[in-house]
Amino acid sequence: MIIETAELDDAELIRRSVGDPEQFATLFDRYARQIHRYAARRIGEQAADDVVGETFLAAFRRRGSYDLSVPLARPWLYGIATTFVARHRRREERLLRALSRTGVDPLPEAMDHTVVSRVAASDKERELAAALASLSRGDRDVLLLVAWGDLSYEEVSQALGIPLGTVRSRLHRARKKSRVVLGDEEELA
Repeated sequence: MIIETAELDDAELIRRSVGDPEQFATLFDRYARQIHRYAARRIGEQAADDVVGETFLAAFRRRGSYDLSVPLARPWLYGIATTFVARHRRREERLLRALSRTGVDPLPEAMDHTVVSRVAASDKERELAAALASLSRGDRDVLLLVAWGDLSYEEVSQALGIPLGTVRSRLHRARKKSRVVLGDEEELA
């Protein structure tokens, strides 16, 4: 019986890709769009393209050391992506500060998203950018992996290689600080 690659869990795909590198392409198909969306929200579309490429290249190169007892590679990939996003951190912070000062998002978006965001939340975007810029890198990474990456606390713990308790405390601190900056009106995640 031949099992389609779409039916295999991530760990099995990684295991098979050691002998047959083309198997790894299924992981790219499963997660590239999610990783790109997360990175684009953090550092912009163009840089996100680079982060996705760098993430999957690094994952491919490290696939031999992947823990095959973990069936879901998503947190591992987000952890790698977050490392590459960190390289773009200074740029991210400059963009967030510019948005908080001017209210003009320097990152291009699709027209429908631009219209909706301008009409519905231009002031909130400025406040949110200020709140995100005020966070430490670790707190911001945890908050955005939960809010924009849609990872569970356990997946964030795996992605960043930190204890679950640290995820919880960083997320609590980030939410608390963000609420202060946002005037206690909005919760991020």
